[in-house]
Amino acid sequence: MAEEFKIFIVEDDVWYGEVIEYHLSLNPDVLVKKFTNGKDFLKALDEQPSLVTLDYSLPDITGEEVLKRVKEFNPEIPVVIISGQEDIGTAIKLLKEGAYDYIVKDDDTKDRIWNTIKNIREKTELKEEISQLKKQIVQKYDFSKSIIGNSPPMKRIFSLIQKTIGSNITVSITGETGTGKEVVAKAIHYNSQRKKKPFVAVNITAIPSELIESELFGHEKGAFTGAIARRIGKFEEATGGTIFLDEIGEMDINMQSKLLRVLQERELTRVGGSGIIKLNCRVLVATHKDLAEEVRKGNFREDLYYRLLGLPIGLPALRERGKDILLLAKHFIDEYCKENDIGKLSLSTSAQNKMLKYPWPGNIRELKAVVELACVMTDSNVIDNEHITFNSSGSIDTLLQTEMPLREYTHRIVKFYLDKYNHDVVTVAKKLSIGKSTIYRMLQEENAALRVTPTTQDY
Repeated sequence: MAEEFKIFIVEDDVWYGEVIEYHLSLNPDVLVKKFTNGKDFLKALDEQPSLVTLDYSLPDITGEEVLKRVKEFNPEIPVVIISGQEDIGTAIKLLKEGAYDYIVKDDDTKDRIWNTIKNIREKTELKEEISQLKKQIVQKYDFSKSIIGNSPPMKRIFSLIQKTIGSNITVSITGETGTGKEVVAKAIHYNSQRKKKPFVAVNITAIPSELIESELFGHEKGAFTGAIARRIGKFEEATGGTIFLDEIGEMDINMQSKLLRVLQERELTRVGGSGIIKLNCRVLVATHKDLAEEVRKGNFREDLYYRLLGLPIGLPALRERGKDILLLAKHFIDEYCKENDIGKLSLSTSAQNKMLKYPWPGNIRELKAVVELACVMTDSNVIDNEHITFNSSGSIDTLLQTEMPLREYTHRIVKFYLDKYNHDVVTVAKKLSIGKSTIYRMLQEENAALRVTPTTQDY
């Protein structure tokens, strides 16, 4: 271990204490300190021992009282009770009061103490490792580092995230698919007071509607066919931490009413159970849909909508973030090079211009895929225009490179948005600020043109 492991021996039998001290000191990275009474030991507690072996029968103060004082000072210090007699009742009582182990003095005591110390050290190292991992996660999700961007829209997002950190207010995150909603949710959690507790993410679309209640709230054994054991739900898993409900707009209307009750009452009951479980987690939700519009359509409960609204954070589409596109591209390039142990790669000016003109319908997720492919395609240390490949239709730069009548440009733009929004005419009309009749007329003209039988003059 990096730090010396300090063992305090509290033993009034001088000879026996020296035997234990000698045996434990054989390990070079262990520091052993011996005390013959409880009062001297308690005065030295500020030295923060890694482990205490405590004789139960001390001349000045009972072992039980010493144990109590140690646990009041620092409950994380393991205390191993050493006793001259085997008293099961006393052992059970001390273990309940916080003793790590109870060992009876005999010929095997030294070996038993050492085995116990070995177990404690392994657990201590594991705790330190977990603590370091948690620190790394917190650093990773420092939103000023994990969320890359310097554009005015992103500066507003940083300001909103900052406001969420000091409270437990529900946060509703909206934005197109691929804009980084879960990254924002993690940044909120890992910068909040709940950061040492679980972050539980649930994608509503990934769970069959008939299983979602059990998944969120848990179930008791025998609650339904296949429920062979009790299962803890996601809300319980998130106790003390944060639950993130992604794609909340896809939740079935019947399940919405059950979720509303849980959020209002701050308690839940497992499926097939009757016990009340108090809710203790922060709720973050995300959706790519316009929930207000879903309420108007009758697809989402209005009362649940207002319950979840909390502090709304609307993430901008990548095409609205200007040169953030290049910042993100550089980040993904550097990340790819590091993961694949290759030299530095850079973007040529023409490649940068090509990326800035593209509308990025898949947002950051698409950008990452395009950049990684470009890293593979280049044969030098420069990613050029030819290495940037877009798979989605309707790229702006390609569109403008072909000269055509304004009417044809309009048709192609409308078609692009229809493909993007699954031919939802109402949404497209709203996005483009045009009438629905204009779109329907365009579709009719396109269909009529397709029905014309070509002649040899058409070829």
